[in-house]
Amino acid sequence: MSKELNRIFIQEPEKVLLHTQAALKRIDEVEDDLNALVTVTAKEALVSAMESQTRYVEKAPFSVLDGEVVTIKDVFCTSGVRTTASSKMLEDFVPPYDATVVRKLKEAGVVIVGKNNCDAWAHGASTENSDFGVTPNPFDLTRVSGGSSGGSAAAVAAGECDFSIGSDTGGSIRQPAGFCGVVGLKPTYGRVSRYGLIAMSSSLDCVGPIARSTQKIAQIMEIIAGQDDKDATTVDVLVPKYTETLELPLKGKRIGWAKEFYQIDLNSDIKKSLESARTTFEQLGAEFVDISLPHLKYGVPVYYLIQPAEVSSNLGRFDGVKYGYSASESDNLVDHYFKSRSEGFGAEAKRRIMLGTFVLSAGYYDAYYLKAMKVRTLIKKDFEDALVDVDAILAPISPSTAFKIGEKTSDPLQMYLADVYTSAINLAGNPALALPCGFDNEKLPIGMQIIGKYFDEATILNFGHKYEQFTAGAEWRKITTVI
Repeated sequence: MSKELNRIFIQEPEKVLLHTQAALKRIDEVEDDLNALVTVTAKEALVSAMESQTRYVEKAPFSVLDGEVVTIKDVFCTSGVRTTASSKMLEDFVPPYDATVVRKLKEAGVVIVGKNNCDAWAHGASTENSDFGVTPNPFDLTRVSGGSSGGSAAAVAAGECDFSIGSDTGGSIRQPAGFCGVVGLKPTYGRVSRYGLIAMSSSLDCVGPIARSTQKIAQIMEIIAGQDDKDATTVDVLVPKYTETLELPLKGKRIGWAKEFYQIDLNSDIKKSLESARTTFEQLGAEFVDISLPHLKYGVPVYYLIQPAEVSSNLGRFDGVKYGYSASESDNLVDHYFKSRSEGFGAEAKRRIMLGTFVLSAGYYDAYYLKAMKVRTLIKKDFEDALVDVDAILAPISPSTAFKIGEKTSDPLQMYLADVYTSAINLAGNPALALPCGFDNEKLPIGMQIIGKYFDEATILNFGHKYEQFTAGAEWRKITTVI
């Protein structure tokens, strides 16, 4: 079987089931090496595929996604299917309900084949913090797939599914998409419901898709976006037909080029690829404008004060009593709390809980957390001001391509710096599209991100789609995964 999933067109009704069977066969072939899935739902998938096939025979598919094969990051609740957050703490947890994004996809007729591995609780930039093992990069099995949605990006890149759903708190969709050579969208905060997502950082978490093309991302967004009564942070803003604006010409469009993105250490191959992408957009008729984001350099320190503070609050509910991992032997209730949490949480979760508790504690709240929130406002204003004069901003995703497994695990600060180009966008709340723009000299994917105005995913999808069309015949697009 080819390295790309052998896509069988579901317009042929008798082949919907074959498409799902092909995906399950691919999963069986590569999972020993890839470890992109914590749970495979083969039985449920085949039932869904049969139902989808029947709908096509009756010429009544639920949506354009009906029959598509999907994986879900294992931080989304799925009714009757265990949801672990890739943590020992929830190893046997089976939710009684679906997350809103899962419910919407099921109503669209998709076939869910499994739950993706990720950094436990989505804490990480490499999928090395999973309690169920590392997910390597499909282009080089000695490299990381990125994080925390590494399992989702790897599954898409390796052809285990048509698309996947991930979450992005500080770059966790965009960075693994960049590392694995696929497309990922972090929507505007409030565009897609977070109901049923196991919360990491409630003011930063975003739900978004990972796929192999911008067009597929647009189709998915038409299904999953929109206000949800179960999530008060979703906004009553019209969800456009993203697929109808993909072909708009770029002539006259303006793209921001912020010098601050290129003053931080940046791999030379990545810089060349970004400059080449700039030339491509200019050939497509777009104009580049120099802009400034003066507070961008504070993105990582601000993020790693606000995010752990929210983590410490959100993980407080996992006490070993109501559900989740429970210590087998305890002297009393307090001892039970201590043992359950110390045994159930991994090192990175403990690190963030302790840091978050510290910055929220009496005597330190004003000095750290409150100050970080003030700088967050300045970062947000930087993006708002810059996007007044331009339609989008072009930027790198990561300072390097996929790094070696184990290379940064002993130095958490170096791991945190992997978010240097992405975390500020979460602090600001803007949408950002990650898509491939080349390969480095070791044949590892290079990604770029296109940052847009609030609730203007349509524009950045338009930019991404036109870029994909223009570069469809590029030599670097012929490089395939090793798995």
